[in-house]
Amino acid sequence: MLSIATRVERIVMESPFLSEGLRRGLINLSELARQLQPQLESDSWKPVGQAAVVMALRRVSERLPVYGDEGVQEIVLARKTGQLTARTDLVELTWRESPGTDACHRELLAQHDRRGDMFLTVTRNVNEAMVICSRPLIPLVESVFDGECLLARLDNLNAVTLQLTADSHRTPGIYHAILKKLAWDRVNLVNLISTHSELTLILDRQHTGAAFAVLSALVAH
Repeated sequence: MLSIATRVERIVMESPFLSEGLRRGLINLSELARQLQPQLESDSWKPVGQAAVVMALRRVSERLPVYGDEGVQEIVLARKTGQLTARTDLVELTWRESPGTDACHRELLAQHDRRGDMFLTVTRNVNEAMVICSRPLIPLVESVFDGECLLARLDNLNAVTLQLTADSHRTPGIYHAILKKLAWDRVNLVNLISTHSELTLILDRQHTGAAFAVLSALVAH
């Protein structure tokens, strides 16, 4: 059976809000311990003392890295104009993967080449195929995928793309650090798309402004 300290550490590390709050010294340990006691007692099937939980939280918080420590880096985005851009009025559609999906993708990409500067991304996974596109492309997309099994459609989406440094793939945890900052501000992501030096976040329209503000703070000037 896991010790109290191990269970407390797992709870903290699985929550960006708790780990960031403890790292910044924003959380009252006694109150947090009181809140965690029912969960810990349920997991262990026995009473858990608040003092033991406080001690475990204190030890976890002391081990959390702070910026400036060795091995901890601030996120540095590419220094260039237009490194943070937004696209609006997008739609995400997901179909069940089928033998006809290959032909649908080829046709869609071929037709899109004649549609000008419209946002379009096509992703295939094991069992699903997804298209995220500008709303004016919806008639084309629906026509190309006619007969395929539509699993989900999400409207009123926006995309925010940030430019990373060319060697960002060598920075451990860079995506986690970005997503944790968004989670701390309660920005909900619908999806994300990454290439070598770009990260595109797909969000509900209502969260776009908050996401843009968080990501703007990461841009190195």
